[in-house]
Amino acid sequence: MVATKRRGFPLNSARGRRSVRPGPGLAGADRDEQLRPPRAAGPGQVVDSAVYRRGHRYASPADLAETYRCLREQDDAMAWIGLYRPDAGQIDSLAQEFKLHDLAVEDAITAHQRPKLERYGETLFVVLRAARYVDVREQVEFSELHLFVGPGFVITLRHGEAPDLAAVRRRLERDPQALARGTAAVLYAILDQVVDGYAPVVAGLENDIDEIETEVFGGDPKVSRRIYELSREVIDFQRAARPMLGVLTNLTEDFAPYDTDEELRRHLRDVTDHLTQVVERVDGFRHLLQNILAVNATLVSQQQNEEMRSLTAASYEQNEEIKRISAWAAILFAPTLIGTVYGMNFDHMPELHWRFGYLFALTLMVLVCGGLYLAFKRRNWL
Repeated sequence: MVATKRRGFPLNSARGRRSVRPGPGLAGADRDEQLRPPRAAGPGQVVDSAVYRRGHRYASPADLAETYRCLREQDDAMAWIGLYRPDAGQIDSLAQEFKLHDLAVEDAITAHQRPKLERYGETLFVVLRAARYVDVREQVEFSELHLFVGPGFVITLRHGEAPDLAAVRRRLERDPQALARGTAAVLYAILDQVVDGYAPVVAGLENDIDEIETEVFGGDPKVSRRIYELSREVIDFQRAARPMLGVLTNLTEDFAPYDTDEELRRHLRDVTDHLTQVVERVDGFRHLLQNILAVNATLVSQQQNEEMRSLTAASYEQNEEIKRISAWAAILFAPTLIGTVYGMNFDHMPELHWRFGYLFALTLMVLVCGGLYLAFKRRNWL
């Protein structure tokens, strides 16, 4: 990558840094805006391709071949080619034109890479993972962005909806002085946009954690699943954001031998500071979710113990009632049995014609019932 030695590098940012009044080339950029393909281009389409000279849009080629031709015609021009989910043929065309390394091309085609920064000669290959928070689903969506940055060209290969590179391009085109600094300015602006995009994700995750804390102490039985799903999102976010620190550190060190503009290096350090804050907060989220999960497990265990005690008490009371009923049923069964036997109308029955037979039957019923009552009473069944 070719770096400039000029100083005083003012660069706009979404965090309110000093803006530069648009230069005379802005009107031409606005006219070229109508020539660009729509941002919501389908897979394999060129979202935007532009050739810049001295910070102003020089041409808006319709395809890659025309971009190559326009770039060859101007020695001091810079091409910025943006593609959305490019196919292998487009990547091969770019590789042949700009002499991209085979390993970097293979990574770009395969995708699903970790954030990293690799240098192949004068060309940088950068992999970034952007994130955005979807309020409707309360989920975090991740997307992958590959960049090839070399002498006079920047190639962005977007494998998802984030980040909004069209906004980055518009912001830079409104600041020709910054855009005139070349490919380093474009690379910084994209890094800044990716890191700035992490802020809404952090806010969304923090809001989700607050809701989960309320659900945990409210006794929601479905909260365990939500804690697990949110923990997975936090881990994925960690894997996207933490390696970016290494990318920015290596990029800052990589700029040093080329005497890159000091102002740009200051801005890179500022982006690193913001990313560090994001990483620290995400680390805190992960520990907090682990604690919430432990607290929820404790509360669930306590609730289960209370339910078990309630069931045990109910079962004990039920057993006591069953014992009382069984005891009285046994007591009442004895006279019923005796009365049933003596109620049979047979001529040849013992004590049938005995004078004291009726008294004997009643006495026998009382004695049997009394004996059963005392036996059950002694066992605390009554």
